[in-house]
Amino acid sequence: MSKKIYTPCAIAAAALTLAGVAAAPEVQAHSKAERVAEAASNKADALEAQLQAVQNELASLRAAVNAPHNDSEKVQELDQWMQQVKSAPVKVETKDNMAFFRGGYARYEQKRGGTLDPSGSGAPFGATVGSIGGHDAWYFGAGFDFSINDDLFGLMDNTELLAELLIDYRQLGTKKSNGLSPQETAVLASLGVNLPAANTQSATVNQLSLAASPKIKFMKGSAFRPWIIPVGFELSIISPPSDAITVLNPGMQFGAGADYKLWKDIYIGADARWHQALGSVDGVNTNGVTAGGYIGFGF
Repeated sequence: MSKKIYTPCAIAAAALTLAGVAAAPEVQAHSKAERVAEAASNKADALEAQLQAVQNELASLRAAVNAPHNDSEKVQELDQWMQQVKSAPVKVETKDNMAFFRGGYARYEQKRGGTLDPSGSGAPFGATVGSIGGHDAWYFGAGFDFSINDDLFGLMDNTELLAELLIDYRQLGTKKSNGLSPQETAVLASLGVNLPAANTQSATVNQLSLAASPKIKFMKGSAFRPWIIPVGFELSIISPPSDAITVLNPGMQFGAGADYKLWKDIYIGADARWHQALGSVDGVNTNGVTAGGYIGFGF
């Protein structure tokens, strides 16, 4: 009985032993394959790290080789820039604007007319219209020059364009007995208009001119600088007014002159200008010439 029991157990044990023996090579083979794959992967990682290190080294070598070349280019660029700076004209800060004060002699084409001539002997209220001022006059005035550019909009080097604003007072003389003559006063008295027997008041014959002009000034940077005014706008205010009580006369002016830098920003100069009205103002002609000197201050 006992032999029968042990026999099946022995058989089972033997079978398990045989199965383990048979499976052992497969397990060993699988473990070995994993180890081989892992080793290969480790080698690949190591090779990749070595390759990256070699690439980094090559990059460092290239940078070291190219560094002198880059420095040479930078030095050349710096030399070129220095040459350009040296060859460029040195710009000196200057005070290009000017305030100036002028005075001198003036002469008109015609004598000033426009009021009743007290020496006339016309009919009542019809005394002849005659001159109340001569050809000659004197003037004084002031103005400003404002710099616009230094090269006439790129057309001429060292040629400055300025805008000039000018105000002038001109006096032709003083006329005595301004008004009606004694004869005319007597006629008015006979008509019931009582006036003084003689009018002894006087009138100053003068003119105020306002002008705005472009001024072209040559030789910038030089102490001596000539200039011209091609044409400018001028407005003349006359006194006494004309017979039509007109006091304004628009016109033009043309001029030329030069100034010299005396000391620092102080200038002296001379100019001559022709003043041309667009037409006579009810018989009053303001055409004429002015010539004189001026002193200017740069700012």
